[in-house]
Parts: sequence; C-alpha cells; structure tokens
Amino acid sequence: MSLVDKYIKGDKVVWLVVLLLAILSVLAVYSSIVTLAYKYKDGDTFYYLFKHVVILVIGFLLMILAHNIHFKYYSRISQIALFLSIPLLLLTLITGANINEASRWLVIPVINQTFQTSDLAKLALIMYLARFLYKHQDNIGDFKHTFLPIMLPVIVICGLILPANFSTAAMLFTTSLIVMFVGRISLKYIFSLIGIGIVCLTIMLLIAKVKPDLLPRADTWVKRIESFSSGSKEGNYQADQAKIAIATGELFGKGPGKSTQRNFLPHPYSDFIYAIIIEEYGFIIGGLGVIMLYLILFFRGIKIARKAETTFGSLLAIGLSFSLVFQAMINMAVAVNLFPVTGQPLPLVSMGGTSIWFTCLAIGVILSVSRVSEKENVAI
Repeated sequence: MSLVDKYIKGDKVVWLVVLLLAILSVLAVYSSIVTLAYKYKDGDTFYYLFKHVVILVIGFLLMILAHNIHFKYYSRISQIALFLSIPLLLLTLITGANINEASRWLVIPVINQTFQTSDLAKLALIMYLARFLYKHQDNIGDFKHTFLPIMLPVIVICGLILPANFSTAAMLFTTSLIVMFVGRISLKYIFSLIGIGIVCLTIMLLIAKVKPDLLPRADTWVKRIESFSSGSKEGNYQADQAKIAIATGELFGKGPGKSTQRNFLPHPYSDFIYAIIIEEYGFIIGGLGVIMLYLILFFRGIKIARKAETTFGSLLAIGLSFSLVFQAMINMAVAVNLFPVTGQPLPLVSMGGTSIWFTCLAIGVILSVSRVSEKENVAI
C-alpha cells in the first residue's frame, strides 16, 4: 500500500476537486495581491503568497486528520463545539477586531491570526443538527420534543452571528432549513421557523432605526440592497469593476498574471477573486470551469450521503456540502452582479486564514463519511 493510499481515503473525486481548487487558489491569489503587497509590504508579493500556501498546507493536514477520524465521533464533538461557539460569538460581538468595517473576528494572541468565530459556529451547528435529527428519527414529527429543541440552537447561533455578519447568518439559517427538510422535519414547522426568522429580522431592523448604535451594520445591509436594486453607480463601484474584469476576460482570458482590474477592484484576492479568475482564464475555463468544480463537489456530497450507512452520516454529507457550495454560488453571483455584495469568500480559493481551515475540516468530515461507508457498517 502506497503512502497516498494509506492516508488519503474516501471519495477520490472530492480529493481531486479540492486539489484543483487549491492550485487555482495559489495562482489567483498570487496574481491578485499586487496592490495589497505594495500597500503594506513594499511590493513583497511573496510574503502573502507564502502565507497563503502555508495556510493551505495546514488546511490539507486538517482535512487528512478529519477524514481519518470515524465520523461517529463528530456526534459528540458537535455538542462541545456548539456550546463553545456561543460564548465565542458573544465575545466577538463585545470585543471583536474591526476588519473591513465589520467586527467579525477575534485575534488569536500567540500566532496573531484573526479568527472568524462564525466559521466554528457554522460547522458546529450543521453537525449538531445532523446528530439531533438522527437521534430523533423515531419521533421526528413531535413538535415539543423534536422541533422546539432543534429550533432553539438555530435561532441562538444565527441571532448571535446576525449583528456583525448578516450574510453568514442568512446562509446558515437557509442551510439549517435544508438539513431539517432532508431530516424529515414537517414543512409546516419549517415554514413556521422561516416566519419566526422574518419577524426577528424585522424587529431588529426596527430597533436599528430607533437606536442605530445597537445594530450599526444594519445601515450597511440596507444600502447594499438598495444600491443593487436601484443600479446606483455610486454604491455599485465593486460590482462595476468586477463586470469590467469579466467583460475584458472574454472567452479565453488575458492569461495568468495579466489582470488589470486587480488594481481597481476592492478585495480582488477574496470577495471578488472569481472576477479576476475569469479576467485571466476566460469565461470557459475560469468561469464555467470553477462552477463545474463546485457542482461536482456538491453532487459527490449527495452520492456520499446516499451511500452512508446511517442518517447521521447522510445529514453530515448533505449539510456540509450544501453549505460550502451555497457559499461558493453566492460569492460568484456577487461577482457577476446577480446578487448584492455580501463579503463572502470563495471557499478554498479566496485568500484567508481560519476560514480555509474550517472549510478543510468540513470537507474532511464529508470524506470521513465516504471513507467509512466504503469499509464497514456503522453504529453511532
């Protein structure tokens, strides 16, 4: 048995997609960090490239570790992670570091690395929902003993994320509904939860109108939506620059490293990296190619879920793969001006830190389900 076969197990197509996205990430990030490097590191692009490669390598190691752990252990881990997420989210709201006008981060003191607590909360909640739904399949229609207990963590976690990061809260809420639907929660309960979410959001926005200091990000949400719907040039600078990048890329692109819009597009290495990819690699390879990779990842996740020996494994695979691909589609929709600006990175491609690590952990969990289902019958 080779070293690769010994340590790299599970769905080989998923591994291949992750590898291709990581390679694309290195190329796209290296091309798009020129302005950032000149602004903060006297033009030293190697500094950011090296840091990004190190983060990707650590992410791959975390993925290997996660996929070699039997997925049944994530049932207990999800409880610990969920309870840990709540105080961390509260701490972020109170003392979070302000980056790009949003207090979404805590700073890890020893390594001086920013840590987006919503990434941990997102992974923890999806795993916890999978666990809870698995444990309650025999009384899945019970309102008091099943729906109410599962509704509480969704509202608490999404509610704590919402003040600093509306898009993440909305996406996690949507993912939670999908996991519930797949887990056979009644549609009437799901729609009632949607109603509760809308009411809570409306109340928060009304409070923000009266007391803006309580929810300072609310004004940003409203302005982004209004700018997108009205087509205001002043509010749509990012989208306009992204459209220029995409238009000038045409079918086959300008070639690697030849982007010009990276000098004008805000955050070309993160939020709008998809536009840079299309500009350099074209609509066919850069545009459709990246979409295809994420769709392959999603459909392999569905296949893994269908083959899983337990409901827990199936819900893990569905929930985590949907969350990753949903985020990717939102990011790409923003880049092509089909959606308001959200600040969501492109998973595994955008330059990042702990967000890449949690993405790799999520994929590792999916691969764990795949690895186990190929070998044995599972009992949690």
